[in-house]
Amino acid sequence: MKAGVCAGLAVCGMLWAVQCAAAQLETEIVIYGSTPAAIAAAVEAGRRGAEAVIVAPETRIGGMTTAGLGQTDIGNKSAFKGIALEFYQDVARYYSKPDAWKWQKREEYFPDGQCAEDGEEGAEDAIEKGMWTFEPGAALAVLEEWERKYKLDIRRGERLERNGGVEKEGGRIVAIKTLAGNVYRGKVFIDATYEGDLMAAAGVSYRVGRESNAEYGETINGIQRELATNHQLWGEIDPFRVKGDSASGLLPGVEMDCDAPDGAGDARVQAYCYRMCLTDVEENRIAFAKPEGYDEADYELLLRNFERAGGEMDVPWINSKMPNRKTDTNNYSGFSTDLIGGSERWPEAGYEEREEIARRHLKYQQGLMWTLANHPRTPEKIRREVARWGTCKDEFADGYGDGWQRQLYVREARRMVGETVMTEHHCRGEVQVARPVAMGAYGMDSHNCRRYVTEQGFVRNEGNIEDYSKWTPAQLAAGREWERFEPFGIDYGAITPKRAECTNLLVPVCISATHIAFGAIRMEPVFFALGQAAGAAATAAAKDGVAVQDVEVENF
Repeated sequence: MKAGVCAGLAVCGMLWAVQCAAAQLETEIVIYGSTPAAIAAAVEAGRRGAEAVIVAPETRIGGMTTAGLGQTDIGNKSAFKGIALEFYQDVARYYSKPDAWKWQKREEYFPDGQCAEDGEEGAEDAIEKGMWTFEPGAALAVLEEWERKYKLDIRRGERLERNGGVEKEGGRIVAIKTLAGNVYRGKVFIDATYEGDLMAAAGVSYRVGRESNAEYGETINGIQRELATNHQLWGEIDPFRVKGDSASGLLPGVEMDCDAPDGAGDARVQAYCYRMCLTDVEENRIAFAKPEGYDEADYELLLRNFERAGGEMDVPWINSKMPNRKTDTNNYSGFSTDLIGGSERWPEAGYEEREEIARRHLKYQQGLMWTLANHPRTPEKIRREVARWGTCKDEFADGYGDGWQRQLYVREARRMVGETVMTEHHCRGEVQVARPVAMGAYGMDSHNCRRYVTEQGFVRNEGNIEDYSKWTPAQLAAGREWERFEPFGIDYGAITPKRAECTNLLVPVCISATHIAFGAIRMEPVFFALGQAAGAAATAAAKDGVAVQDVEVENF
């Protein structure tokens, strides 16, 4: 690895007129991003004897794994070995130490979500299986220990210059430049971000939004009104600011329906949220506060939903237990932590606009929690339950303050159109991939994408799909017995661009998949696994001097 400082204007002129104080670094593999895929790629490259640098746009590494997603979306734990399993085993080792248990005794902790299916988490003999529920700070501690243990070179707070910051020669990326003016040269590059910013800046083809069912012969892609039955509102709810008065305008976040039928494609992405880490330990709890600029109209639909439910509705969240009397709190029901429609501009937005979008989500979610805990129109049983919780004093010191993190749950942004496109057919097991490098094990899962007015004049959510079935909806309707699909292979071609577009880039997060197939792939254990595959492939390509498309995956 070679590093230096620009010595004069003549040299600077060769690299986009870089400021003379800017650093230049040359290495074998340049990894852009700080997600689990980025960390796994660097670890694997190092184990194979390659030099790698992680250029991290964030200052906190680990993506959603360290940002509140402690209830690991797993599907089938047996599908994950390698670096993915190593991480969860190290989490188990972390919790095997008595000093990890500050707010709760170890023997008092029993997870209550999907990760509890194999029995008790955190037991003395559970290290081999791994521990799949954890606090954000615990996950961060494990990855920062990896940084030291594996001597990872991580350059934090280095955002890509997305306009002209990628230098290419003959279909290969030569170097990237960050907003700080630093230049990173490499033989192979890996885009391990949730957004695919390097991929896009390198001129690689990608999609934003939902394909039509017709494009790949799928059945649950595109616009979905009829199938969106989960996380739905309670029936006939008036959409107008003043009930019955269309002249008053639609409630915030509600739009008139489009003319396109179910199954048609569009540019929508599924909703984002913050995965809250909450606690009911008084000494560690920060009560929910009304945010500045709070507007009750933003929650009128929620309050009408309560009224329509007539007391039958529980707290609209999934409040999964984590160690130390904490939670991973996620979206649930028709009006919850997801800001439906608020994520549409994120994939292509610039950094300043993304910060505005993130803060809009923050304000929305803070206002939501205050409304649930305090508003007189919220049912008393819900107010009482929510009010006993709060954000954590000992989490996210590097966040927005008061226990709120900076990492928004970007469930879906850009998706590459690469050598292979993963589709619904791969997920259901109808088509087997030729070069599997990782496994997907979750169901095809999309959160709602929009909130619209029906022909009858009521509000409905649209886009939620939770399909784990080996059979399509039509096959089930025709009498097929429901059967969960098995873990499926993810093809190497799904992380490689088309050869004509770039021969030295790998994309293990914004992979080549349709919207609905990506819904089964977009999970943090899978990103660990795909990152490891990318690290192995990048090393082979760099060492052998071949295009990433020509790497023999059988060797890893």
